[in-house]
Amino acid sequence: MASSLICKETLSRVSSVLNRDVKQFGKKFMFDSDEETCWNSDQGECQWVSLEFPQSVRVSELKVQFQGGFSAKTCRLEGCPKDGDLTVISHLYPEDNNSLQISFNLIIFPIQEAPAVDKVKIMFENSADFFGRIIIYSLDILGENAS
Repeated sequence: MASSLICKETLSRVSSVLNRDVKQFGKKFMFDSDEETCWNSDQGECQWVSLEFPQSVRVSELKVQFQGGFSAKTCRLEGCPKDGDLTVISHLYPEDNNSLQISFNLIIFPIQEAPAVDKVKIMFENSADFFGRIIIYSLDILGENAS
């Protein structure tokens, strides 16, 4: 049965934080289960989030809650074993149905037959925002330990 792969030992990195204000918009807010906090990227093309797990895992599902108007039009999930090179696991196509920027989209992507990986990177391509910003209120990766 799939469960959250994100734990205290999971190392996370992001491409950028809006105005470098990590106290208000840092990466930790994607994982704090508080619906009023978020990670807000700075502007620019191809924002990303990477996660390094304490053990090998098999990803079965990706859950992302974007703010409407600040989602990606296309995403790429990449992964690799420890000390390996990232390879594409899946292409994802979020829908930004909300015209109001106060609306939120929870999008669940099933991942089919993912290989065992120690690290994943989610590339947010083609942002719905003109400046390339991405806003994520929650991010979770479900799956199971590969060992």
